[in-house]
Amino acid sequence: MDFDEQLKKAVARGRQRSERKTEQQAAEKMTEDEFRRMHSSLRLSLSDYIEECLKKIPQHFPGFSSETVFGERGWGAACSRDDLRLERGKRTNLYSRIELTIRPYSNLHVIELAGKATVCNREVFNRQFFQELPDVDESEFRRLIDAWVLEFAELYAAKM
Repeated sequence: MDFDEQLKKAVARGRQRSERKTEQQAAEKMTEDEFRRMHSSLRLSLSDYIEECLKKIPQHFPGFSSETVFGERGWGAACSRDDLRLERGKRTNLYSRIELTIRPYSNLHVIELAGKATVCNREVFNRQFFQELPDVDESEFRRLIDAWVLEFAELYAAKM
């Protein structure tokens, strides 16, 4: 084989390599889009469930106000209350709040539930739970949301 033929084959191999790389990048981008869609779908479902659960707290503890949380912190809901306690002529402000959110999408391909709770000015938990998107068990997230809301309600009831 002479040099011209070797050169033509080398150029052809280089072009094939470039085409394969472009195809691989397109496949990865499609996969990234699929991850985004999966995250968005789960986020909507779970944030609606969070809101549904937290809206029940004011039914049992009048004075709590619930709010929808969305933005760079994530999507979900929060429920809070300010109390004033008078003891022996002293005024004490007591703040209680629970916030549960699904964190925004990241290139780590996980869905993350974040929870913070404060009862009477004392932080009672600050937690995160995540699963990789392909392996997500939505029922596990719902079970955790239930558990965290119930734990907050029990701790609040014990303090009041």
